[in-house]
Amino acid sequence: MSKQKKQPNEIYLRTYPKVIFFWPLLVTSFILMFIQAVIKTPNDVLGYIWFIVFFVNIFVTAFDFSSTKFFVLVLAIVIVLLILVFLVLPNVTFQITSIEINLGLPWEFYMVMTLILAFILGIIVISTRFEYYKIEMNEIYHKTGIFSSAERFPVKSLRFKKEIPDVFEFFMLRAGKFTIMPGQADEVMILPTVLNVNKKEKQLDWLLSHVSVEPDEIDQ
Repeated sequence: MSKQKKQPNEIYLRTYPKVIFFWPLLVTSFILMFIQAVIKTPNDVLGYIWFIVFFVNIFVTAFDFSSTKFFVLVLAIVIVLLILVFLVLPNVTFQITSIEINLGLPWEFYMVMTLILAFILGIIVISTRFEYYKIEMNEIYHKTGIFSSAERFPVKSLRFKKEIPDVFEFFMLRAGKFTIMPGQADEVMILPTVLNVNKKEKQLDWLLSHVSVEPDEIDQ
């Protein structure tokens, strides 16, 4: 009984654009801003850290990595590293040249990047408060925009499918894809980026099982 009380009677499903996965770059820029402000002189190590995080974020948002692709990528990276360590590096003679790359950046750069990312991600989070699907025990309520009219669909014969198309996105924000089919052939609702997708799946399973088997017990 105590476990049932913790389950919600209504479930909100929100989908986010992929730019939401730039939150590590926001956190990195925020931290490096204070470190660079204390150091004062632009430090190239901090610049390398920022560009590495930037590359990883671009990489994650640009491609979808299923579990198979993920393990193939890891295997490819391991093979390349082994080849470099045991075959290439021992036979390569490095020559010192006059080319020098300095990625030291002033603290103002990190501050501007922090403000830009915080502004964009803040707008995204706010916009999802006005566009969502709310699933109750008797209907699906689809809200779009502040002043737009809402759509309602019956919960009867509702089916849904959860997918994890990108392993990196799942690791970062437990994000996955939801496909909702409310029993009408012409209505398929696709939410490509739902956060905490496993938790939402468990909540939906609980809600739909009680709607179909014992709908009166939820209100007790």
